[in-house]
Amino acid sequence: SVMEPLDIKATNDTPRVLLDPENNLFEISGRSLPEDVVSFYQPILDWLDDYLLNPLPKTEFVFKYIYFNTATSKLVQDILIKLEHLQEAGFEVQVIWYYEQDDEDMLDLGMEFKENVNIPFEIIEY
Repeated sequence: SVMEPLDIKATNDTPRVLLDPENNLFEISGRSLPEDVVSFYQPILDWLDDYLLNPLPKTEFVFKYIYFNTATSKLVQDILIKLEHLQEAGFEVQVIWYYEQDDEDMLDLGMEFKENVNIPFEIIEY
């Protein structure tokens, strides 16, 4: 059975999150500076733990952040580690990291994350 999607609408301080296996959409986009980063991201991490038990053959995970605070980067790393486990379990994983043209910070962060995990990781300017 396909998991229920996790669908969180964006706010000024929190990103849009859509994790929808039925339509093969996994995307986090926007700004991430919630007051309590852990409580915002915990449902995402919990959802991914469930997803790891019954994943699609291929998972393409898209990050399209405009901005995030330092606390968020730890949680992004946690998400990437789960995706790494998925690949280690024999499933296909692709991460796509979008950054806005001329946004050196998001480009640098993408490159840093790419170095830290052993999964296919594409960085794309838009």
